[in-house]
Amino acid sequence: MTDKELLYLEDALSHEQYFQSHCNELINQLQDPNLKSCVQQLQQKHQQLFQSFYSLL
Repeated sequence: MTDKELLYLEDALSHEQYFQSHCNELINQLQDPNLKSCVQQLQQKHQQLFQSFYSLL
């Protein structure tokens, strides 16, 4: 893997962690069960994407 590809993966991992943390913050703040469920699904999707990127290393 090239240095440029490794930098891309590092950046992608960082973004996925950022999205996960913001989803978690929203989950804690939301009162509406439907919205909360939607954000939980987004958080899980970003966790899956993080794992996919991480497995490339």
